[in-house]
Amino acid sequence: MRDSVDSAARQVASQLRPSVRRERVDDSVAGQRIDNYLLRICKGVPKSHVYRILRSGEVRVNGGRVGPTYRLAEGDEVRIPPVRIARPETTGSAPPGKPLAVVHEDDALLVVDKPAGKAVHGGSGVSFGVIEQLRSQRPAARLLELVHRIDRETSGLLIIAKKRAALKAMHDMMREGLVEKHYLTLVAGRWNNPLQHIKEPLFKFLTPEGERRVRVSEEGKPAHSVVRLVRRWPGFSLLDVELKTGRTHQIRVHLAHLGFPLCGDDKYGDFSLNKRLEADGLKRMFLHAAKLSFTHPLTGEELVLASELPPELKAFIDQLDGTTQSSHE
Repeated sequence: MRDSVDSAARQVASQLRPSVRRERVDDSVAGQRIDNYLLRICKGVPKSHVYRILRSGEVRVNGGRVGPTYRLAEGDEVRIPPVRIARPETTGSAPPGKPLAVVHEDDALLVVDKPAGKAVHGGSGVSFGVIEQLRSQRPAARLLELVHRIDRETSGLLIIAKKRAALKAMHDMMREGLVEKHYLTLVAGRWNNPLQHIKEPLFKFLTPEGERRVRVSEEGKPAHSVVRLVRRWPGFSLLDVELKTGRTHQIRVHLAHLGFPLCGDDKYGDFSLNKRLEADGLKRMFLHAAKLSFTHPLTGEELVLASELPPELKAFIDQLDGTTQSSHE
């Protein structure tokens, strides 16, 4: 009886004991540095330990030692020594939430329609953002990485890469201005020009309270927004803003700088107006990532993706239509 108990205990112990892993690199991670690859797949292992097993040669690629800057190639076999990985938390973590609306998906890219109020990633007091939610809901995915970011208060189209090659190519395309991004926003005031280019440098700084802010300043980085008038009402204008650069809070700061604050903007907006708008039903910032156009980085297909205004923003437009007369001038 004792022998059988001891045997069962040894069997359980062997199952719990970490063992050598051998991972085959596919095209989703080809091109990634080995240290970043290990940090991602060995969740819960201290960073210092990951670098120690790399330096000691315990990690092997195709049977040989590699340094932390080695870039993986498709087909590489990675030998990972036994490491004890922290068990995932079962309590205290944020719930993943309902699945995000998918606007486009293929082998390399995923485009979702992000709701307002949800951060794109965890951090700064947010433990669970869009990317964490997607990884939680798609545990079999080899890679899910943000191609770009949009503000927590902004709704609309967000691109996620499913392959390392697609991520790098999309980053290159964005730097070269080859991804066309359009936002819809409602501003306070009468916007007159059918088409206007705003080229004002933007400078990031911290307030005395430690909050991140942006202002127009010659000390800042170049920023270019193209504004097109869509509709007008007495006291309000609906604008299409195309981003030629992707600076933090670019649309919000550019328009507020010209005297046209975004409706519902709690950082750069008209706070007394925001209170009145909230009483009238607008309880969020009116900024929506409405359209993306680009050439697929791997297939060459021309993609034009669109997202309708969310119901709460459309309802406020309908309310303006019901009380005032709009103009398309």
